[in-house]
Amino acid sequence: MEAGFLAALPAQELVFFINRGLLAGLIIGSVYALGAVGVTLIFGILRFAHFAHGDMMTIGAFVALICVALFSGGESILGLPAAFVLMPLAMVATAFIAIGVDRAFYAPLRRAKVRPVVIVMSSIGVMLMMQGLVRLFAGTGTWQLEAGGAKTIYRLPLLGRDIILTQPQALLIGFTALAAIALHLFLTRSRMGKAMRAVSDNPDLARVSGISIDSVVRATWVIAGALAAAAGTLLALDVTLKPDLAFNIVLPIFAAAIVGGIGQPYGAIAGGMLVGFTETFAVFNWSVLLRPLQPFLPDFIEIPNRIAFVPTEYKIVVPFFILIVVLIWRPTGIFRGRVVK
Repeated sequence: MEAGFLAALPAQELVFFINRGLLAGLIIGSVYALGAVGVTLIFGILRFAHFAHGDMMTIGAFVALICVALFSGGESILGLPAAFVLMPLAMVATAFIAIGVDRAFYAPLRRAKVRPVVIVMSSIGVMLMMQGLVRLFAGTGTWQLEAGGAKTIYRLPLLGRDIILTQPQALLIGFTALAAIALHLFLTRSRMGKAMRAVSDNPDLARVSGISIDSVVRATWVIAGALAAAAGTLLALDVTLKPDLAFNIVLPIFAAAIVGGIGQPYGAIAGGMLVGFTETFAVFNWSVLLRPLQPFLPDFIEIPNRIAFVPTEYKIVVPFFILIVVLIWRPTGIFRGRVVK
């Protein structure tokens, strides 16, 4: 029996690495990527860092919760979580909220031609306002977007072990991939997408070329708001819905946008994945993979129970370490975005 256990040990470590390393990095990287796309689009078109984007993700998740309560009562639809099926409604509603926020707070500042730093400080005020509104109407408790909090679990056998992926996690990964493809086709094939790229490259030249800047700004907020709602809803399905759902990840999202190349949507996706995987591997327990080597090591060398680059409670520093390294090595980011001033 002992020999059978030792023979199965490498497979166990491999599956553990896939579950806790590769899949975990892909999941959190998908959340960062969806959030970073909205951040980088807003910066590319409107030239300011929108710090309220994380709270827009939270509001989008709460809108999805309202849709579930109104239209499904929490029951699944066609075998899928009701929040996911009804997520397009939340995306549309959040897109309108994003446009309303722009018209109420940011558009007057743009018309007054204030400096970008003033709009950035305004976005911090909007962030605090959104947090207060969520707590005012929803309280400070937690909610489950899926009925009973139960999650369908997919098990893929590998070497006698199971690779485990929950249904919300699979939906998150799949949606991120489809969103990346759709965004690429929109930016490269559609007239509005080409106009957005033109405004991002040179707004003055785009204006004299006859491009409607107002239409581009609205399209930017629609995409950013819709993706924020999707990211918040899918994240809440995987964990729990609470008023500070996305507040703690807004800084890693900004790090992902800057690392990928500020103003570059493709860079935001790459940056989100890079930050997600690096953060996951930084806190991963590498001793699990090294433990099978113990019989081949000298007696005075003992592999500890836990080997990680940083403790789990300090993983928030990882995105900023990546940010500093990338900015020193390549100030414009991976995809040669704008230099942050």
